[in-house]
Amino acid sequence: MRLVFAGTPEFARIAFDALRAAGHDIPLVMTQPDRPAGRGLKLTPSPVKQAALDAGIEVAQPRSLRLDGRYPDEAAQARELLERVAPDVMVVAAYGLILPQWVLDLPRLGCLNIHASLLPRWRGAAPIQRAIEAGDARTGVTIMQMDAGLDTGDMLLERVVPIHDDTTAAQLHDALAVAGGEAIVATLAALEQGGLTPVRQPEDGVTYAAKLDKAEAALDCSQSAALLARRVRAFNPVPGASIRLPGLDDPVKVWRAQALDQAAAAAPGSVLRADAQGIDIATGDGVLRLLELQKAGGKRQPVDVFVRGWQPA
Repeated sequence: MRLVFAGTPEFARIAFDALRAAGHDIPLVMTQPDRPAGRGLKLTPSPVKQAALDAGIEVAQPRSLRLDGRYPDEAAQARELLERVAPDVMVVAAYGLILPQWVLDLPRLGCLNIHASLLPRWRGAAPIQRAIEAGDARTGVTIMQMDAGLDTGDMLLERVVPIHDDTTAAQLHDALAVAGGEAIVATLAALEQGGLTPVRQPEDGVTYAAKLDKAEAALDCSQSAALLARRVRAFNPVPGASIRLPGLDDPVKVWRAQALDQAAAAAPGSVLRADAQGIDIATGDGVLRLLELQKAGGKRQPVDVFVRGWQPA
């Protein structure tokens, strides 16, 4: 098919590569404007833009697609581009811009979204992290026919991905990205054969995956150890979980932890023990064992190394 691809981060790049490998004609890629990155805050292209440039594909980076919005000239230029390209379909993956109705209506087969959850569970911005945080045993990707709502369109195809007890958001992201690439390729192949029937999302089971907030990084030890351990995995790598330990001025990042099935006869946040096996923290329900940590300005350290350089007050 002749398609336009709209996406920005690594999750989207993997789908873009899968579509190119499947032989689809992609004359235009749309992605977010370059952002400052790194210590020097140098303007850096998105992973999707870099992949498109490497493939010699035209790239558009409008700040908005709303013809009546803050950047109407950029939206109008994008419209001219899309009309010139005349795609069969637009594939959207973590693009970062809201698509107004004129975009949804322009491709012959509309716009298809690769969403990183099994809809209608975890509509919204952070489905990968929220699935881990909630203790879901599985998630997946849904290929959805986009409409004007927030991830409310009809479903075309799903791929299930399990979530294990030690799965981090980074690991789940990578697994879902691969699944998303496979799913969109399979969806387009089926559409070419006329073999897919759109399915409306059920009204039951709708949940929303709120955008991640840096304020969530701080672990609240009044919560249960099980929830805190899941949050450590859900926020790895972004925004990264953190905790305050005695004897240190700054919070410490926690990259790996586990919930122990034992009672904590101390106030939440108290250090129960600290040795090469782990740092045990009392919580509102159970004990959280810290296993990999990072001091401010330092490197990640396994707990046996960390405790050798830490003197609790």
